[in-house]
Amino acid sequence: MLNIYMSMPQRFQKRYEPKVRKNHQIRAPRVRVIDNKGKNLGIMDTTAAIKLAQETELDLIEVTSKTDPPITRIMEYGKYLYQQGKKQKKTKQIFGEVKGVRIGMTTSEHDMRVKAKMVDKFLKKGYKVRVELIMKGREKALSKLADKKIEEFLNTLEHGYSVEQEPKRHPKGMQLVVTSQ
Repeated sequence: MLNIYMSMPQRFQKRYEPKVRKNHQIRAPRVRVIDNKGKNLGIMDTTAAIKLAQETELDLIEVTSKTDPPITRIMEYGKYLYQQGKKQKKTKQIFGEVKGVRIGMTTSEHDMRVKAKMVDKFLKKGYKVRVELIMKGREKALSKLADKKIEEFLNTLEHGYSVEQEPKRHPKGMQLVVTSQ
């Protein structure tokens, strides 16, 4: 009986992963070696470095090939890929993400300080922060008070900041975007 699944093309392909050279894939004759504890072992022949890695039952991984000689590390290959994936995920996550904080015209001084601490945490982590001043009904006519409230909030921030987007009106009130310096 003919298996119909054998003739069908594969639907799922592996995601593209950057090629990391390990062990005998490393082409350079001499490499700079860092052991699994982070200690620099110096420059040695590639074959000697591979033997050293195999003695500890680990892999010799080429960290960067842009230097002369290339920098290699003795560690588990899977662990290295996991760490690299984690780094990429973290940089993708923070880059361009905007956190938001809302304050109102009647927000008390204590609540303003709590929200300012929250904004400080976001700024220290590298996020941009959108501060929204919510105005209801007739409060929308009090633009001078709104500017004063925003200025009061920005003065409570402890972390250094710069205003990326000046306060501007929108249907629910006013908003501005703040980034760390």
